[in-house]
Amino acid sequence: MRRIDALGIGFGVFIAGGLAYLLLQLAGLDSLSAGIWSQLLLVGGLVAWLLTYIFRAVNHKMTYHQQREQYEEAYFQKRLEELSPEELAKIQAEIEQEKGSQV
Repeated sequence: MRRIDALGIGFGVFIAGGLAYLLLQLAGLDSLSAGIWSQLLLVGGLVAWLLTYIFRAVNHKMTYHQQREQYEEAYFQKRLEELSPEELAKIQAEIEQEKGSQV
């Protein structure tokens, strides 16, 4: 995310809070109640976003983790394609030997 994107999101949340306050006042709430309810809505939204962020971070569903996994997969695939048939057979024999010794 670029810095301008973060600023735009912050400004949008600020505007949404102001609009919620105005709409609550138009709905008949006094200014104190409208302020409390608009703050409650914004804090509730922040807590919900924070919970989704924590969930994504714990489960490694963040963009960074996904990009790193794709890079590593592409790297190992390229390395595998560069192996000669003899080297590939040697590695497969080592894997089979390790599987046999673990059983």
